[in-house]
Amino acid sequence: MSEFAWIDAALTAARPQAIGALLRYFRDLDLAEEAFQDASLRALRSWPQNGPPRDVAAWLIMVGRNAAIDQVRRRGRQEALPDEAAISDLDDVETPLAERLDGADYRDDVLRLLFICCHPGLPATQQIALALRIVSGLSVKQIARAFMVGETAMERRVTRAKARIAGAGVPFEAPNPAERAERLAAVAAMIYLVFNEGYSAGAAERDDKAALPIEAMRLARLLLRLYPAEPEIMGLMALMLLHHSRSTSRFDAAGEIILLDDQDRRLWDRRMIAEGLALIDKAIRHRQRGPYQVQAAIAAMHARALRPQDTDWAHIDELYAALEQLAPSPVVTLNRAVAVSKVRGAEPALAMIEPLGERLAGYFHFFGLKGALLMQLGRAAEARDAFNQAIALATTPAQATHIRQHLDQLAKDAALQN
Repeated sequence: MSEFAWIDAALTAARPQAIGALLRYFRDLDLAEEAFQDASLRALRSWPQNGPPRDVAAWLIMVGRNAAIDQVRRRGRQEALPDEAAISDLDDVETPLAERLDGADYRDDVLRLLFICCHPGLPATQQIALALRIVSGLSVKQIARAFMVGETAMERRVTRAKARIAGAGVPFEAPNPAERAERLAAVAAMIYLVFNEGYSAGAAERDDKAALPIEAMRLARLLLRLYPAEPEIMGLMALMLLHHSRSTSRFDAAGEIILLDDQDRRLWDRRMIAEGLALIDKAIRHRQRGPYQVQAAIAAMHARALRPQDTDWAHIDELYAALEQLAPSPVVTLNRAVAVSKVRGAEPALAMIEPLGERLAGYFHFFGLKGALLMQLGRAAEARDAFNQAIALATTPAQATHIRQHLDQLAKDAALQN
């Protein structure tokens, strides 16, 4: 790990808690974010020489608090921030300061921050975008890719959301139980987007984004602690556990992606799988079906299959049909088409995805699946066109490499025929 990589990892991990505490202290989202950035700059200057503090979050809260107070004081032409030497050794003061700042609510700062970002006064798209930017520190480019929109449009979305928070007189206290229930869906969606940002990263990005799935699961556990009887939060937690259990088997030594059917299932984390299966079984007993529960049930079908040929694709098809009713989207239909191809063949699966072409014209996986189905049907020229479009839309080297393998196979088949 490079000299600054470990600092970046520590700052990323502590960011939600530190900004949450600073936001509650100053009740100003922009000021809290600026204070955290000031504290991060101080960390980059002092930690390489002094090493990390005992409690990173407490250090950042203290330094960020002092920076923000100094900024407010400068506006009033009052005293300046203490000298760097005065805050360089925080061993004796960082923990008491954190306790004074946060009191009994310290562990809930992240959730408080999430609920403020996901305030019902904001449109759902702005809620999630703001939380991704402020809580998780994702770049506008990363968020735009998650939403499949342009960078400029996402920048405007985040800016408008912050302006609304500042101008709407949003209370910075933790919401009451009724208000929490209203915001739960937006918070859950944001957490799952954070998870996917890390989980879907290519091999070259895994080190940089490895903390995102862990952070998302940590936030989901906090939500589950607040809502221990909420089946959709159980489903969300189960879904992430079941997906993350396969993380070590998804890429080979060269960084190339390994498809689910080709993964070494002995590498799957059975502890995570057991927890995920227990959670989804518990959620289903509530008989309040929701999208996360259905997705977790689909992941559970894969996790329970010890061999690819043991997978119950017919049941997965049924689950995707239910998901299409609960949360219809072209991506859900695209995923269902995979199950349909396993159960009924490539022809009906291709017929299912053809109407999605316009809506998924910029989506790598659409053209990857289309090419694979055409290849199965022996329509080599059309398959080659679809694969070339997929490569043009690939967001990671692993995706492009996987598609090139299909193109190589098409070339070999053509050579044999000649």
